[in-house]
Amino acid sequence: MVGFARQIAEQRIVDSRVSPLLDSTAIGRPGVNVRARNFPGGAEAVYAIKKVLFIVALVTIAAAQSPDPPLSDSRLTVHTLVREDIFAGWLTDDMERFSRGEKNIDLLLEKRPLEKASLLAWKAGAAFYRAVRAHESNRSDEFQKYYRQGLDLQAQARQVGPMDPGAAAVNGGTFVFLGDRLPKEYRAAAWSQAYDSYKLLWRFQGSAVDQLPVHLRGELLAGLAQAAQRTGRNEESAQYIDKILAVLGGTPYESVAKNWKANPASAANSSLACMTCHNAGRLGARLSALNK
Repeated sequence: MVGFARQIAEQRIVDSRVSPLLDSTAIGRPGVNVRARNFPGGAEAVYAIKKVLFIVALVTIAAAQSPDPPLSDSRLTVHTLVREDIFAGWLTDDMERFSRGEKNIDLLLEKRPLEKASLLAWKAGAAFYRAVRAHESNRSDEFQKYYRQGLDLQAQARQVGPMDPGAAAVNGGTFVFLGDRLPKEYRAAAWSQAYDSYKLLWRFQGSAVDQLPVHLRGELLAGLAQAAQRTGRNEESAQYIDKILAVLGGTPYESVAKNWKANPASAANSSLACMTCHNAGRLGARLSALNK
């Protein structure tokens, strides 16, 4: 969820241009489970191989760089405190760290009540990941349990913070990462929610998108393009593809966007998102920087 701008990445939610999941330490988006993606060839196939190698490296790095998050350190946002453990599950299926992340979300709900909307969104994302794992292991009852739990938590997050860009980023990123791994009958609703979340995020970040760091710019536009495509808004998706080509030349987003534009049918079985994924060890690095 490589090469990010740390200064902007660690700004708090009061800076509405920067979302916690799409920032340089976030997933927005979430990484990619390569098993769940079907890349038709060309640039996307090459990038899929690179992602596999990245995830292999990430497993090694994460094992050496997973300090216990200092939940009482008010200098760190809740997103910085929980994202690495949650991503350890999403990216590498490290369920020990993932479970630690879930527990820390619950603790932070008590410690940081003003950030309840974002924390509920993270809790929902965790529930949906457990639902997807259950589905992929043919445990239908367990899938239903966690899927309903995720929906309820997302609804609570929207009720608490209907205009919270942090919650919108987490909710949108969750379904961009997990939407295509849900049972087919649940995908339309998931992508509809992803679309709504990214459109809300665009209201906060759209006016400054050209000035955002590559990761923020790419993941915002990729999320919009992919959510629009998955919900049948093909003309709108094409507009975001053109925007990606205009402002993200020379980045990994460009090659996939070019393929989508040249071969629109390929979009249904490929992903634009998480072209610059979140690497491990950022919590430790951030703490070191703050303590200098």
